This record gives sequence, structure tokens and C-alpha cells, in this order.
Amino acid sequence: MGEVTDYIAGRDEPARSVLERYRLLAMALAPEAEEGTSYGMAALRYRGRPLVSVVSTKQGYSVFPFSADVVAGVVAELDGFDSTKGGIRFTDERHLPDGAFEALVTRRRGEIDAALAQPRRK
Repeated sequence: MGEVTDYIAGRDEPARSVLERYRLLAMALAPEAEEGTSYGMAALRYRGRPLVSVVSTKQGYSVFPFSADVVAGVVAELDGFDSTKGGIRFTDERHLPDGAFEALVTRRRGEIDAALAQPRRK
């Protein structure tokens, strides 16, 4: 088991099912992603960089794509979700729509691919 799988297994229901659902969706969008950590959170990593983390909190859940630009772009298309510079919050009563989650993951994956395609400065 990896960090994300272990984190999910340690949660109670309904959080366990919610987190697993988003993990599976992220893995379908980025099958090369691996489990790891970033900023102290269990996270999926893509090409060695943090891709996405979904965590349970006392108030519900937060999803972090490790990119303020990605958050800003996706939250602008959502209505009624609280956000911070780094993430979007949702609850058991109102999950983050699949399309919004998919946009977070695919846009972050695109950022990582673009950054790694750039020639390294000497």
C-alpha cells in the first residue's frame, strides 16, 4: 500500500468512500501517477511532482492540485464552493463535480508536462 491508500484506509465512512472515489478518478486521468506525499499530505505524484491531494477535514474535504493558477481557473467555473489560493473545499452534502475535479487533475498534469518539457537553465 502507498501513502494515499494508507491515508484513505485510516478514515471512517463516508470519508473513506469519498476519498477513494476521487483517487480512482485521478488515477484514470493520470495512470502513471504514484502515491507519495507533498507538503505533509498524502498525494498522487506525476513525473516526480505533486499532482493532487484530497483530504478529509472537520468541515468536509479539501482538494489541492498544488497550483494556485489551476485552482483559480477551475473555481472561476464553479458556483458556491469555498476556496483558498491552494485548494477547493466541498462537503458530503455537496461533492465537487466530476468535471471540476477532472479539470483540476488534467490542468495540473498539463502544467507538470509543460514545465518538464522546458530546457533546463545552466
